[in-house]
Amino acid sequence: MTDTDPQAAIDAETAARGHTRDDRVYDRTAGDGEGIPFIGAGPGDPGLLTVTGRELVEDADLVVHAGSLVNSELLDQYCADAEQVSSVGRDLEELVPLMRDAYEDGRTVVRLHSGDPAIYGAALEQMDALEHEGVPTYIVPGVTSAFAASATLRTQLTLNGVANHVAFTRPQGKTLDPEEDHISDFVGMGDVTTCIYLGTHAVGETMDRLLDAGHDPETPVTVIYHASWPDEDIIEGTIATIGDRVAEAGYRASAMVIIGEAVGDGGYERSYLYGDWANGSDAEADD
Repeated sequence: MTDTDPQAAIDAETAARGHTRDDRVYDRTAGDGEGIPFIGAGPGDPGLLTVTGRELVEDADLVVHAGSLVNSELLDQYCADAEQVSSVGRDLEELVPLMRDAYEDGRTVVRLHSGDPAIYGAALEQMDALEHEGVPTYIVPGVTSAFAASATLRTQLTLNGVANHVAFTRPQGKTLDPEEDHISDFVGMGDVTTCIYLGTHAVGETMDRLLDAGHDPETPVTVIYHASWPDEDIIEGTIATIGDRVAEAGYRASAMVIIGEAVGDGGYERSYLYGDWANGSDAEADD
């Protein structure tokens, strides 16, 4: 089969879909499909890989994984009998034929992304390119690092009376223009827990921009390096202090940055779920 330019394949698949969803959307549930699964490996701890994900990688002949972003212990435990190929340093022009040819040769292929493929995973472009080559694909969700971080901190990203919303975002840089950086907007809303991905290297600069925008320097910020990994580390501070603390720790990647009162040490209000709503007093009051 002739190799197709990946961007041309992506454009063709996008045009073919138009405004109509693939029929498989209505026939399959999450994590169910045929072809090459794009699996969320979770935040790092092998135990946080989903049951479906584990079953698929254990049966795989070829595992294409996200390099050091996937814990080597997970690969050792579940993929020891498979050929393992890191996607680091490989572009679509190499990855797509690699997976396609293995699949067409009758091998069981899985694509293992870190966290969940839906969050900054760049999975769809690979899936569209493969689909254009006649290789079916599907997604198996995983645990994203923001959830592992909140579990580590023994808190919730949403707390009654504190945070009603959660924002998953990333800072400006090589792939995001300054006008597309909305971190300041989210922080300014007050009741938003802002989870910053792919921003460990730019914590200081991000906090400086927040200070320049007039945000409260005492706003809590917590940085969780390698959430759920054996070398997990927690750095606590505020908008004013966290940049220096992360710099002192020497971390430049693989950390989740969370801004907001939900990661502070303040109080919160009990929910209605196990209060008046649960015992029916609200309903009685409305009668």
